[in-house]
This record gives sequence, structure tokens and C-alpha cells, in this order.
Amino acid sequence: MFGLSALELARIQFGFTVSFHIIFPAITIGLASYLVVLEGLWLWKKVAVFRDLYHFWSKIFAVNFAMGVVSGLVMAYEFGTNWSYFSAFAGGVTGPLLAYEVLTAFFLEAGFLGVALFGWSKVGPTLHFFATIMVALGTLISATWILASNSWMQTPQGFEIIDGRVVPVDWLQVIFNPSFPYRLAHMVAAAYLATALFVGASGAWHLLRRRDTLAVRTMLSMAMWMVLAAAPLQILIGDQHGLNTLKHQPAKIAAIEGHWQNTPGKSVPLILFGVPDMTAETTRFAVSVPHLGSLLLTHSWDGQIPGLKEFASEDRPNSTVVFWSFRIMVGLGMLMVLLGLWAAWARLRCQLYRSRLLLHFAVLMGPAGLIAILAGWFTTEIGRQPWVVYGVMRTSDAVSNHSLQELSATLAIFVLVYCTVFGTGISYMIKLVARGPDASLGQAEEILHRRPARPLSAAPDNVDPAVDLVKD
Repeated sequence: MFGLSALELARIQFGFTVSFHIIFPAITIGLASYLVVLEGLWLWKKVAVFRDLYHFWSKIFAVNFAMGVVSGLVMAYEFGTNWSYFSAFAGGVTGPLLAYEVLTAFFLEAGFLGVALFGWSKVGPTLHFFATIMVALGTLISATWILASNSWMQTPQGFEIIDGRVVPVDWLQVIFNPSFPYRLAHMVAAAYLATALFVGASGAWHLLRRRDTLAVRTMLSMAMWMVLAAAPLQILIGDQHGLNTLKHQPAKIAAIEGHWQNTPGKSVPLILFGVPDMTAETTRFAVSVPHLGSLLLTHSWDGQIPGLKEFASEDRPNSTVVFWSFRIMVGLGMLMVLLGLWAAWARLRCQLYRSRLLLHFAVLMGPAGLIAILAGWFTTEIGRQPWVVYGVMRTSDAVSNHSLQELSATLAIFVLVYCTVFGTGISYMIKLVARGPDASLGQAEEILHRRPARPLSAAPDNVDPAVDLVKD
């Protein structure tokens, strides 16, 4: 297929399924916490708009959660089908971590999800709120185990290789490996940002269509507060994550920066734009800012980082890809900061719900969080190459022995099925968002699920038995 090798097709197939899957857990994590906030505010203030928004977003959460579960199951099977040698080699670490995720997080989410979605009027408010909290907690625990497994592949420790297999000798070191805290914080913040942008875009879209209700204003306002707080925080987390990556994966940083070699006594410039050429070992058409690379990457004016030429050619990540994927992520992050500041300024001028230019910008930024997550994920995973377990196992040694025909056929089937199934699910979810929150939704559900104490108490109060008898 297109002159690609079996290894490249296996990587593309796994990358395709991961790209579809990752957007659903990101929204699930953010919406679950958002539902906790909404129900908490409803219980505290008894303002109906929070109840109505809870019912509205809980339906979207349910659809998104289901698609996340289905897409995640496929990935679990791919570890055995496409990456069997990796599973045989590192399964002693990755297998238990994924099992812990199922036992502690997925069961917790699934156990309380039914109560959170269908128990609003069937259980007491305290129990229902507890169920909502447990679902949100489950999403965060799930992210913790998944990030622990992936971070171990980036910065492995706490293991020994015995008879050609990885054997964990210290689970605390395995889980709390050097990159884990930064990657977990970065991913959770990204999920909250992506959800806030999604919710904010929904509110802005309804306002542009002149659906100016209290519920629409509330979700736009809450989303913009989250963007204002989380976007700058994400930049600080990313900075610390970058310092950690420079320490443990210097080749990845060199590839991200398109930096090939150092000049003795000179600082590292920050290349804003350019085209890294892996064959010529240079970054063409570079537009750079002197000293800024040293300042951002080492926090010193004249600090240096290793250049790509210091690594063997077979150990270099593809700088052409990660150079631009990283800049897409950072560029979108800067736009998120701009949106938060713009919304705060408009709020002070009482123009948050009236500025059509701001509302159009908020709508355009709706998918920005998810795109940034994908760009960051590409940067992380492609930047780790050619290693599947950094410095321990090469990706070429991890792939199963499948033919080009088998991988080509299954990749084509994956693309067709995923675009059909998840395209339908995403389309349905967007239609739910387009309907907007209904102010009477919460009251209607309470009436629908209310259980009468006696049989006749379910009948309306204005029934006239004599009239009904005549009708009969």
C-alpha cells in the first residue's frame, strides 16, 4: 500500500485507532467533572439552570462514553494482534497496569454510571451526587493507569530483563516513573481545556443563532472561566514537561526544535518555522529568534541542548513530523490563552454574550482542544521512535509477523468501519448539542420517573369521574 512497509502500516493502523479513541476519553474526563460541578451547584443553590444543564450534558456524556469504550476495546486487541512481540516482552508491566485500569476505574465508572444517568428521581440527591462523583473519579483513575503505562514506555524504570522478558521489581518505580507526573497533569489539563472549548463553542453557537437563554449564557460563562484558568496553567505544566523530556529523551527535544548541532560558546535559537530535512541533516528556510531556544529549553541565556547529529541516524525521531505537530499544539495553546483573555475583557465590558466577533472565535475554537491533544500525542509517540520502550526495545522488534496484504486489508477495513460507526456517533452527538438545553427537561424527567405512593395518586388532580363515565 503506497510503497509502505509492514512496520509502517502497523504503526499507521495503531495510530489511526488511537487517534479516534483518544478524543472520546478526553471529553469523558472533562464532562464527568463538569457534571459534578453542575450537580453540586444545583444542590447548593437550587437554581434550576444547573439542573437543566446537568440533564443536557449527561446525554452527550453517555454517547461519548459509549464510543470511548468501544474504541478502547479495539486497541486492547491490537496489542496482541499487531504488536505480539512487544506484548510478550513487556507484558509483565503493561498487562497488570491495564488490568488495574479495568478493575479500579472501568468497574467504578460502569457501576455508578447507570445511577448517574437514570437515577435522578429514583434515588436520593446525596446518593445521586455521590454516583456522579464516582463516575468522574473513575475517569481520572483510568487516565492515571493508562498514563502510567505509556509513561513507563517513555521513561522505563523499576524492572529487570530476565530470559528476554521484562520483569517488574519495584512497582512504585514502574508507576511513578520520571515522566508520569508531568504527562498525567498535562493530559488532564488538556482534557479539561478541550471540554471547556467544546462547551463554550456550543454556547456561542446558540447565542449566534439568537437562542439567548440563561442556560446558554451559563455554559458559555463557565467554559470561558475554565479556559482563562486552565490555558495559562497548561503552558506552565508543558514547560516543566519539556524540561523533564530534555533530561530523559534529549533526541525528542532536538527533533521537536529542528536543532542539529551546537556552535561552541553560542546559545540555541528558537526556530519558529522551518522544514527539517532528515537526509540533508538541516532545517531549511528556518526563521529563528536568537537565545530564545536556550531561554525556553534550559531556562538560561546561553544554555545548550544536544543536537540531532549527536545521535546515530538510526536513533533519530522524524523531525519533519514532530517539528510541526509540536508547533500546531503550541499555536493552538496560544489561541486558547487569547480566547480566555478576550472573554475576560468582554465580561468586564458586559459584552461577553453580545460580541459576535468573540462568539465566532469561540465557535471556531471548539475543536481546538481535541486537535491540540492529537498534535501533542503525535509529538510524544513519534518523538519516541525508533523505540517502543525507550532505550530498551525497538519498534521494529515489537511488531508481529504480518504480511503487507493482511495489514493493508485490515487498515482499509478499520478506516471504513471507524468512519461509519464513529462518524454516526459523532454526528448524533453534534445533533444533541445543536438542540441545546431545554429548561423543562429536568422537570419533565422528574415527573416521568416519579413513583406514586398509591395507584390513584398517579392520576391527574383535575379528573372528573362523572364526565369520564359519560364518555365511556
